[in-house]
Amino acid sequence: MMPDDLRESPNMPRASRVGLVLFGVYVLLYAGFITLVLVRPDLVAQRPFGGVNVAIASGLGLIVAAIVLAAAFLFAPSDRL
Repeated sequence: MMPDDLRESPNMPRASRVGLVLFGVYVLLYAGFITLVLVRPDLVAQRPFGGVNVAIASGLGLIVAAIVLAAAFLFAPSDRL
């Protein structure tokens, strides 16, 4: 159940669409990561970052991407949503 103030907000449908688009972007990033792990396990096992393998670096990149996308949604001006 949604609170009444959110249900009556005129920006809620547009904000929902923006949220779904950002979620779709993250799903594509994650799907690319999983595809890379499945298709090229030899590539993700390499350690070009001072002992940290590509899989760990990519996983941390996904976490950073999630934070950036969340911040983009949170701090976007409501008139642009």
